[in-house]
Amino acid sequence: MSRIGKNPVAIPSGVNVAVAGQTINIAGKLGKQSFTIPPDVTVAVADGKVVLTPREQSKRARSLWGTSRALVATGIKGVSTGFTANLEINGVGYRANLEGKSLNLQLGFSHDIKFPIPEGITIKVGEKQTTIAISGADKQKVGQVAAEIRALRKPEPYKGKGIKYSAEHIRRKEGKKK
Repeated sequence: MSRIGKNPVAIPSGVNVAVAGQTINIAGKLGKQSFTIPPDVTVAVADGKVVLTPREQSKRARSLWGTSRALVATGIKGVSTGFTANLEINGVGYRANLEGKSLNLQLGFSHDIKFPIPEGITIKVGEKQTTIAISGADKQKVGQVAAEIRALRKPEPYKGKGIKYSAEHIRRKEGKKK
């Protein structure tokens, strides 16, 4: 029995959940999300909660049961409170600023990097232009955008220069010795 799947997902006020067959539509103050649940799992909305159950006791059905429940819970949390990923920029002359619908990054290259901001994502740059806050309703999309920005200049282990997650710890290496 799935320890995650058996827990019903509570629907907070201001969030609407509609089930049409295997498709779940979730709408809230931060946007809308829609996804399809695999046919091995049934979905029902009752008493302000979303309840998922497996159709049979096969290994596949039980595996998809917990996964589907986690997807529904993430979707509900996304449209009600949203998700945020924070990045820090370290390095002399490294900075970021917003220019319309793109993020302009100066990362020590001979040119500035213009990163287009995808639909449904909000990016805020801190006062010192060394912190970036990426927020949105879709957890996967927020994480993907954060990973793409970090990949533009990964933190290096000798001086710690580059873009890193705010909670990330960079293992430092000792340089050459004479």
